[in-house]
This record gives sequence, structure tokens and C-alpha cells, in this order.
Amino acid sequence: MSTRHIARTLALQTLFELDMKGELGLSPEALEPILGRNRDEFGEGIRDISFAKDILVNALSRRITIDDIITRAAPDWPLDKIGTVDRNILRIGLTELLFGDRTQVPPKVAIDEAIELAKAFGGETSGRFVNGVLGAIYKEMGEPEKGQVTKSKQDHLHTSPRELLAGAVVLSHDNGKLYVGLVHDVFGYWTLPKGRINADEGEEVGAKRKIEAEIGIPVTLIEKLGENEYIANKPEAGKVVKHVSYYVAQANYEPLKLEKKTGLDDAKWFTVKEVAELRIYDDIKPLITKAIEVGKSKMIG
Repeated sequence: MSTRHIARTLALQTLFELDMKGELGLSPEALEPILGRNRDEFGEGIRDISFAKDILVNALSRRITIDDIITRAAPDWPLDKIGTVDRNILRIGLTELLFGDRTQVPPKVAIDEAIELAKAFGGETSGRFVNGVLGAIYKEMGEPEKGQVTKSKQDHLHTSPRELLAGAVVLSHDNGKLYVGLVHDVFGYWTLPKGRINADEGEEVGAKRKIEAEIGIPVTLIEKLGENEYIANKPEAGKVVKHVSYYVAQANYEPLKLEKKTGLDDAKWFTVKEVAELRIYDDIKPLITKAIEVGKSKMIG
């Protein structure tokens, strides 16, 4: 058993204990003796508990946000109706999936580790439940690191049904400033307006229609930024190839009107300087950077 897996077990044991006692608001300093005691009892000789402590501090400091995400991702299961073990496994999984260092713990590893905890410490259906919730959230995130194509994935790219989507970096000028229009997802990231387009409509026509529907204002497509393909699992259809085309779009600087859509909760304009401070998915950042350069050279202020 790996040291990190044992550390996650210690984090789960500690979260479970705090949850049962109603002490999830404890300070990081107050966690030390509890975590140390659990290490001595369950740690199987592990000495360094820094990884377990990092998970705990991160999970507890972001608990309100994480619990809200669980509620949105599992609407049929009120948080207090989810078993205490499963609830805290989800907190650990989401802490690593959404707020962890992906170079240390890739998204797929975070999900797999949470499922293993559920199988080991939860009930008969815990593994499936945790997999379902975290898997749904991973898809809403845009499946980061989806570009890492294995032979199996390469085969699916050629044989699976295809779904066409389009998104855009929407730009606007106002009073000499360049603005970027972004939408905010329920996982705390600012991202691009994007949606599914119909196979019987032209790509640009479909892209314009979906982007306008999502942010509620007219846009003009300037040029294409690029394309991407990845595999998604859909309960009703199995594996589906999602082909996404990205554009630079221009719009008047007027209030954005977010479409009522699962997974999004806000839409705003940001200056280029403000964009640099936002929490944005890594695979979206290069698109925004490229679009801003296009906007500076081609848009009329």
C-alpha cells in the first residue's frame, strides 16, 4: 500500500471523526494532535503526515464550496442524507480534483483513489456512488488532461459516435480597454461559453447560435482559434467523441445574460489584467492569450 494512499486513509479517518463530533471548523493547529493520534493507530508505520495534513487543511478551508459542489452534482442526495463516510470521501476527492496540484495528483488519480477509499471503507454501493459524482464533476470541468491519448482512446476516436461543439473567447472594447467575456462554472473556474451544435448546420452558424444563447448578447466571429477532440462517457450512449472548435468573437460591451444551464452560475466581462488573476482551466489559458492578441490586432476599438 502506497504512503499516499495511507495518508488519504488518515485524512478520511480524521474528517470522519470531526464530522461525527460536529468539529469541522477546527483550526489547522488543532488538527495536529488528532491526525497524530490517528497515525499512531491506523498509519501502519507512516512517519510523515504532511500530505494527509495538506488534504485536511485544504478540504476544511474550502468545505463550504466543496459541499455546495457535492449538492449540485448529486441533487437527489441532500448532503446530510449522504453517509458520513461517503460524504467525507467526496470531500477528499474534490479537494484533490479541483484544488490539488495536478503535477502531483492528476485528476484521474484523484478520482481513482477516492473510489478505492469508498470500496474499502464505505458500503456496498459507495464505490459506484463516489465514481458517479466525481465522474460527473470531471466531465463538467471539461475533462482536464483529456489530450493524453492512449491506444484505446485512439481507437475510440475512430469508432465512437461524434458530437460537435463550439466555444469562443468573446472580446469587446470599451473606453480604450479590451474586455474578455467569460462564464463561471459551479466548480469555481471561469471558462469559455460553449455548446453543442447540430450536424445539419454550418459550424460557424452553430457556434454563433450557441455562444449567443449562452451569454445572451449578439456576437460576431472573427476567426478560428483551433480544434480539440476528447472522449466522454455518457450514461445513455456510452463513449462519445466530442469535437470542439474554438473561435475569437467580438461583441458590444453590454451586460451578459447567462443562459439558465446546469453547471454555470455567472457571466462577466473582465479586463485583460483582471483575467490574469482569475482561476481558469489550464487548457483554456492559451486560447484566451491567443484571442487577446487577435483582438488587439484585428478588432476596432
